[in-house]
Amino acid sequence: MTQAALVLEDGRVFRGEAFGATGETLGEVVFCTGMTGYQETLTDPSYHRQIVVATAPQIGNTGWNDEDDESSRVWVAGYVVRDPARIPSNWRSRRTLDDALVEQGVVGIAGVDTRTLTRHIRERGAMRGGVFSGEALTSVDEMVERVLASPQMVGADLAGEVTAPEAYVVKPVGEKRFRVAALDVGIKTNTPRMMSERGIETHVLPSNATVDDVLALEPDGFFLANGPGDPATTDGPVTLTKAVLDQRIPTFGICFGHQILGRALGLSTYKLRYGHRGINIPVIDVATGRVAITAQNHGFAIEGEPGQRFDTPYGAATISHYCPNDGCVEGVRAIDTPAFSVQYHPEAAAGPHDAASLFDEFVALMSEGRR
Repeated sequence: MTQAALVLEDGRVFRGEAFGATGETLGEVVFCTGMTGYQETLTDPSYHRQIVVATAPQIGNTGWNDEDDESSRVWVAGYVVRDPARIPSNWRSRRTLDDALVEQGVVGIAGVDTRTLTRHIRERGAMRGGVFSGEALTSVDEMVERVLASPQMVGADLAGEVTAPEAYVVKPVGEKRFRVAALDVGIKTNTPRMMSERGIETHVLPSNATVDDVLALEPDGFFLANGPGDPATTDGPVTLTKAVLDQRIPTFGICFGHQILGRALGLSTYKLRYGHRGINIPVIDVATGRVAITAQNHGFAIEGEPGQRFDTPYGAATISHYCPNDGCVEGVRAIDTPAFSVQYHPEAAAGPHDAASLFDEFVALMSEGRR
């Protein structure tokens, strides 16, 4: 057994054993409350530069398959679990979770009291940390020093690190009904898949795309994807979104894309204490009072109050959704221009399907745009 330690920037140390690759990794330590879907979580680009703590007590029961990746690789900086499954059991499994982490060089730690760790993060807030094992395991003072020298998430411009190097197209299933330009600031595989099921041809564009790139496609709609980092750094995507809104192209954003649209509409963003990361987070629609159970992964949020109406350069808009747990803004809807966004994940990979109908709302918005 190779010893390992998770060291937090406040000096707290959690001991355990190496899981996955051996060595050193640094990042923001956050927790995810999802009971299932660890493969989708680990391959979600929104987790770039984060050390993810799994609150579910046992992880790895279903192994690792070749179908459920949400991107081309594992993006988490590190993984912290309590009890890794020794033998996976699932007919689609091709390798163990441990093997997948080793193969991709992801440093993790097992045997940690993740309940105590999660409570610590809830009380103190998400913070920088490091997982150290093997030869990287040194004195606590040295490891804390390494952690304190690592970059913070506030001010982190990460979209360019996870975006596709060049544009690509996801064809629709059956007849093509619409063409959408999707800005890849960390898009997940299931998003264009769900659009393709609705007859949408999705042109996924790199994060540095210009309005000319978008207009050249003559799109019926514009989509802003999820992604990692501080939304205050997204001046390029915000400028692009403003230009798209000027053209009155129907626009839909999720998660990081929701924050980009919010900034384009004139709202500011801030960092949450420990964020929302899980697949059972309630959201209330202000207009109807309906509650959706949603999948979420965000550490930043838009400033605002539920039901608030505000003026934008494109007319009036409103805060359309909120989380009853903490009042966090979960949706924005423009009233005088065809644009809306949500902080959560309607593609829900993994997670509940309560919000999948938002893709149908996007389709309806594009249909109205054509008329």
